[in-house]
Amino acid sequence: MLTNENSVPAPERVTLSFENTEIAFRHASNADLQRAYWLFKAINNNFLVKVGPGMTNFAIKMGLPIKGLIKATIFKQFCGGETIAECDNTIKNLHSGGVGTILDYSVEGEEDEKVFDHTRDEIIRTIERATGDPAVPITVFKVTGVGRFGLLEKLDTGASLTAAEIEEWQKVQARVLDICQKAFQVGVPVMIDAEESWIQITLDKLALDMMQRFNQYKCIVYNTYQIYRHDKLADLKQDFEKATAKGFILGAKLVRGAYMEKERKRAQEMGYPSPIQPDKQSADRDYNEATRFCVRNIERIAIVAGTHNEDSCRFLADLMNELNVPHNHPHVYFSQLLGMSDNLSFNLANAGYNVVKYVPYGPVKAVLPYLFRRAQENTAIAGQMSRELGLIIKEKQRRKI
Repeated sequence: MLTNENSVPAPERVTLSFENTEIAFRHASNADLQRAYWLFKAINNNFLVKVGPGMTNFAIKMGLPIKGLIKATIFKQFCGGETIAECDNTIKNLHSGGVGTILDYSVEGEEDEKVFDHTRDEIIRTIERATGDPAVPITVFKVTGVGRFGLLEKLDTGASLTAAEIEEWQKVQARVLDICQKAFQVGVPVMIDAEESWIQITLDKLALDMMQRFNQYKCIVYNTYQIYRHDKLADLKQDFEKATAKGFILGAKLVRGAYMEKERKRAQEMGYPSPIQPDKQSADRDYNEATRFCVRNIERIAIVAGTHNEDSCRFLADLMNELNVPHNHPHVYFSQLLGMSDNLSFNLANAGYNVVKYVPYGPVKAVLPYLFRRAQENTAIAGQMSRELGLIIKEKQRRKI
C-alpha cells in the first residue's frame, strides 16, 4: 500500500512554453549569459572540440597554469564546484527558479579498492547533504564508481569467479547496499545510472534487488533504462511485472543513452548484433511508449524523464494533463544536465512540474573526461547546440546586452 505522499494538491496551471527565454535565463546574470554565449560558440568549432582534450591534458601534465581558465569557463558552465560545499551557490540558484539539484560526483576511471571506498563515502555524503533539503530531492551514483569494470564485465558473461573475485564482488555489493541503506534511512531517493551494455545485466539485477529491499512503500532506488537500446522497453515492462508480483514500487529513470558510438563499434568488432536502435525514430517511439507506460501506472512506477528533447518533454507534460496527473506528483520528475536546456528546465518548473538538474562536481582534473563528453555531445547533436546558442542570443537581445 502506498503512503499518502501522492495526495498532493495540484498548483494553478501555467501555460508551458519552451520559447520563454526570460524564464529560462532568469537565474543567469549578464556575465553568465555572455560566458555561455562564447562557450557555445567555441564548442560549435569542431576543431577546438577535437584537439582540446589532448591540448588540455598535455598542458596539465606539463604543469601549465590552465586549471584557472578551465574552472572559469567550461567547468563553471557544466559543474557545480570541486566539492559538495562549493556547489551550494549553484543549488541555491537553481532552487530560486524552482529547479532541484542532483549532486553527481563525476570522478571517473579509477580502479582501486581505496578509491571505491572513498567514492562510496562521497556518495553517502551527497545523501546526507540532501537530507531534509527540498532543493536536493534526488541523488545518484554509478556502480563503476564503487566496483571494477572488468569484474562487472566478467559477471555479465556468467563466467565463474575466482575466490579473490568472489570476495571483491561481495565488497562491491556491500558498497551499493551501504549507499541504498543510507538513502532508505533518511528518505532520499537514489538513482543507479546505466552504463555499457556488456555490464548492464549485472547492474540491472543489483538495482532490482535494491528496489525489492527498499521500495516497498516509497520509491528510494531507481534503475536507469537506456531507450536507445532496442530491448529496454521490453525490460521496463518485465521489471514492472516483477515489481507488481513482489509488491514494490519500480523506480525508472528513462534516458535515450550515452554510449551509442562505443556500443556500435564494439558490436561490429566482436561480431554480435548491435543493441542500439536501428534509427532515431525507433528510439523516439520507444521513449514515448516507455513514458506512456510509466504514467499509466503512476501509482506503482516512479519516473525520472532524463531528456533534453523538447518533444519528449512536451509529450510527458501533455500526457500528465490528459490523465489528470498533478504537475507536482512525487512520482514524476523531469531531468536535464546543468548548463544545458535551461529553456526546458526552468519553464517546466515555472509550470509547476518537478524538475531536477544533474550538478556534477569533483576536482577539475578528475572531471575533465565528463566535461569533454559534454562538449563533444553538443557538437555531435548539432541541432541541440545551435538551439542552445539561438536561445542565448534571443535572451541577450531581449536584455540588450
